[in-house]
Amino acid sequence: MADQNDDDIPFMQKLLDNHFLLLFLGVASPGLLYILWGIIDIMNTPVAR
Repeated sequence: MADQNDDDIPFMQKLLDNHFLLLFLGVASPGLLYILWGIIDIMNTPVAR
């Protein structure tokens, strides 16, 4: 088992084993969605006269 290369490990397993990437995606994706939601909500607010 010690002679296995990194080529034997599938790409998705490498991706999902990266804890910092998962942390970043878990924080960044809701953050971006809430920012976009807020911008859309502000744009739909009628202007006071």
